[in-house]
Amino acid sequence: MIHFHYETAGSKLSSVYSEPEQFMSVDTSVNANDASLDGLIDLARYPLNDLDGEAGRALIDQCRRQLEDDGCVVLKNFVPEQALERLERETERLSPEAHYNQTETNPYNSDADPSKPASHPLNRFDDRTNGFVAGDRIGNDTIIRQVYRNADFQRFIATVVGMEEIHQYADPLADLVVNVLREGCQHPWHYDTNEFIVTMMTRQSHGGGRFEYAPGIRSPEGENFEEVEKVIDGDRSRLKSLDLQPGDLQIFFGRYSLHRVTPVEGDKERHTVIFAYAKEPGFIGRPERAQRIFGRMAPVHEQLLKDGMERSDSLVD
Repeated sequence: MIHFHYETAGSKLSSVYSEPEQFMSVDTSVNANDASLDGLIDLARYPLNDLDGEAGRALIDQCRRQLEDDGCVVLKNFVPEQALERLERETERLSPEAHYNQTETNPYNSDADPSKPASHPLNRFDDRTNGFVAGDRIGNDTIIRQVYRNADFQRFIATVVGMEEIHQYADPLADLVVNVLREGCQHPWHYDTNEFIVTMMTRQSHGGGRFEYAPGIRSPEGENFEEVEKVIDGDRSRLKSLDLQPGDLQIFFGRYSLHRVTPVEGDKERHTVIFAYAKEPGFIGRPERAQRIFGRMAPVHEQLLKDGMERSDSLVD
């Protein structure tokens, strides 16, 4: 059984970034329930509008058990069939706005360690190529923006992950993001620095683009490098692989579970929406990361350029 530490002082809780972020006081007040979820998600199957009812409580309990046991829960067909076509059109229309960045990275997004052998995970680098559509390109009339802002959806996510409440990310670029992977793009083995991430697939590629993970392979107490090395070498004995489809919602604890998205095959892009929430209001992505991920900064990032950062654990990344 996997045990997760939710109360990470100063940590962002869901993000496009796999790196620490920054806090500042920003007013992000909105009418969080400005659109009904009716027709946008399957409320008969997933009664987010009645979480205190019997079916709602059962859904929460089921999700919590899966997260505790496995670090991941997938809600299949979260978006009903009648909304799927519109959902795919939304991200297809947005995908040309994606900014692509390519880098060589190890699972810890750190420098190599020359004191370790070449086979050590710290010295295992692979190509990471991703495209990201920034949040300020995603309109309020889109399904994904309406779901992101909805109070019932936020309450559901917070309850499932064990938080009293969550808040919309204050970063105008990284609050709601579309990840675009075209042919050959991949996100190699890595961890998230945030405790959890919420994503929704809107378009699947013809081939590849599979989400694979090793649940709880490390802990706050240790990196477990030996087992990580086995996974990188191709040992699949502890791996799980998800067959994600458009309309599926995924809640994933990636801080201690090594995971990757395999290279996309074919000429059909893979689109995934990333919903960014924080434990407290006012979280902003690091300016240099905004520049790298989105190719630009928002005015609010300029206020953070001189601010330091706080870490809440002693893990490598």
